[in-house]
Amino acid sequence: MSRYESLNPTRRRRGRAVSVAALLLASTAALPVADAQAQGLHQHPHKPSRAFACGANAWVDGFSDALNKLVVGDDTVGGLSALSYDARRHAYGAIVDHTTGKLAKIWFFDHPASPHVVGSLVLRKPDGSAYDESDFDGEGLTVLPNGTYMVSSETEPSVRVFNRAGVEQFDLAIPARFRVAPAGEATSNATLEGLSISPDGRTVYAAMEGVLSGDISSTGDANDRRILVYERNHAGGYDLSKEIGYQVDPGNRISEVTAYGQHGLLVLEAAFTANVGNTIKVYAAPHALESADVTQVADLGDARSIVLAHKSLVADVGQCPSLGATAPEPQPNPLLDNYEGMTLAPGSAAGGLGKLLLISDDNFSATQNTRLVRLTVRLP
Repeated sequence: MSRYESLNPTRRRRGRAVSVAALLLASTAALPVADAQAQGLHQHPHKPSRAFACGANAWVDGFSDALNKLVVGDDTVGGLSALSYDARRHAYGAIVDHTTGKLAKIWFFDHPASPHVVGSLVLRKPDGSAYDESDFDGEGLTVLPNGTYMVSSETEPSVRVFNRAGVEQFDLAIPARFRVAPAGEATSNATLEGLSISPDGRTVYAAMEGVLSGDISSTGDANDRRILVYERNHAGGYDLSKEIGYQVDPGNRISEVTAYGQHGLLVLEAAFTANVGNTIKVYAAPHALESADVTQVADLGDARSIVLAHKSLVADVGQCPSLGATAPEPQPNPLLDNYEGMTLAPGSAAGGLGKLLLISDDNFSATQNTRLVRLTVRLP
């Protein structure tokens, strides 16, 4: 999305072999920062330790700016929102959001520690014509069990499914109140931002970035968000089963969601304040799927908090060591940027340690980076 300060109007953004291996690891970790930057690679191989902690439940493993302003053919990589692993490509996909002059596209890259672009895919309508900034604002991406791509767009909003060739196959039902005003209660550029599918492929979560006008409390609090939950049907599609409520920290927005385990959901909360920088936190809602159905709750803002999903802090990127990162604009921590994509690497499971990737949207701006950060997180 195009960044703003906040959705809150007051802020609105064994033996010798082991010894040799140890020596090689030590020499790699001892590389000067300048050499690591020249490679576009920043990493600190280590066991989780307090030195690399990003709060009590996360540690930073490294970051890379190798994709920042990267020119591939006649196009430049940038404007990346969402992140999802494509097992058939053995690569991660990130979608280009609403960017002037750009077609709706997924960029694919491998090796997160030192990413290389391995392909791209333009997203097309059923008639074969490409989506572009006039009718598409890609924000969420997930790969379904059959290999097709599910993408959310903030424009209407919508959730569409595209085949492996990038051609639209069908879309999911969106409740009327989620439409952008005046058609509904949503604010333009603050609709379906987060999208993820459960590891078993049965459940899809689509999260609202901003608050619906009907969910603003009588005291003006605008912190409650709705997350649409879809369940797979016998025909291979997904039916809307319920809505769950989630409360962001004051001033934050939902930038992305990532499902894990049978019932869990990671939520990436973000904010931006001019001349200060970004706030990036990852929370876990370990029982999200079991949360109360709030579809019939007219106003979340004045409803009892018991209806909302319980959350706990997993990672605060602002608390991470900077690892030699630099920032082209003021930041509380130079590792920070406009992170809008998040996914767990394959093999991550609830009740253990997982590998979490975050990617930032540079909005094709000189004051922002396309940066990929790798974290180890403890999943509740």
